[in-house]
Amino acid sequence: MTTHRVAAIQAEPVWLDIDGTTDKTVRLIEEAAAQGAALVAFPETWIPGYPVFLWSYTVLDQVPFVARYHANSPTVDGPHVARIRDAARRNDITVVVGISEKSAGSLYMAQLIIDPNGEVLLHRRKLKPTHAERTLFGEGDGSDIAVVDSTVGRLGALNCFEHIQPLTKYAMYAQHEQVHVAAWPCFGILGFVPMLSAEPLIAATQTYALEGSCFVLLASQIMSDDGARVFPSADGGPTPIYTGGGGIARIFGPDTSLLTGPLDPTTEGIVYADIDLSAIDLAKNIVDPVGHYARPDVTRLVFDRTPQAPVVTPRAVDEPFGEEDEQRETDLSIANARDM
Repeated sequence: MTTHRVAAIQAEPVWLDIDGTTDKTVRLIEEAAAQGAALVAFPETWIPGYPVFLWSYTVLDQVPFVARYHANSPTVDGPHVARIRDAARRNDITVVVGISEKSAGSLYMAQLIIDPNGEVLLHRRKLKPTHAERTLFGEGDGSDIAVVDSTVGRLGALNCFEHIQPLTKYAMYAQHEQVHVAAWPCFGILGFVPMLSAEPLIAATQTYALEGSCFVLLASQIMSDDGARVFPSADGGPTPIYTGGGGIARIFGPDTSLLTGPLDPTTEGIVYADIDLSAIDLAKNIVDPVGHYARPDVTRLVFDRTPQAPVVTPRAVDEPFGEEDEQRETDLSIANARDM
């Protein structure tokens, strides 16, 4: 099949509440599936909500929020992700969901692609958290820049400002992505800063559709007045960086056309589009930056997809040497050659 109905979420998480947001995730999956969607996309760090406090408080004043955020961040193999996987299976739908992934003592801005059988096709982490995010989250590596085969085509996902990283995008395009999930936080928390407001970030998402000749689903959080009081100012008012609403979910075609109607930036909802993957052929016929429109004799990307671990365990002297060991030796040789 080349035609599919896809959906992008515009909603408010239950801030700093892993159980409440997981419940809401399941309800939204069921709603999208009931409307015939084969794919539903959720925003960045949807569970347990984007950490607004990083931009509102000094480091010392963030401590109480950091503790709550850790406590409400799911593990990939934990019960909350298991519920989402079960919802995908029961509703026969592909789910792309953003979470604050807890792994031992560290957090990562992760995305999961879950297939209609409830299997995790891709577990990725944001390659480089943006600005203040780096005080809370760790980094991914080259293995997190990946596109996978799914029931709706070649499917990939990135978080937030990864969509303004030219080389990261090019590495994705080179994997012949057909459907892309662009997961964003709430555009209404720093809307007074031009480069962090809705208009340029929507434009960056549309540019991804143009450069990649792919369908792009923009999923975004919103923040209500009550939600803004979860991160209160000294007098108990809403977080001082809150400028209202901010979610503007939409779906772009590979020719950059807008395939969905407008949503009010303060209203929760789901946008739907019926996509035909055959439209990608025409778009790529005009410009294919990783194909006929490339100039590798002039410019090329070096893309290291090797997973990077902080600890490498050497093989014991008497341990049999297998295929995995051979690959590890090859990877280490490449890494050593690169560092010389």
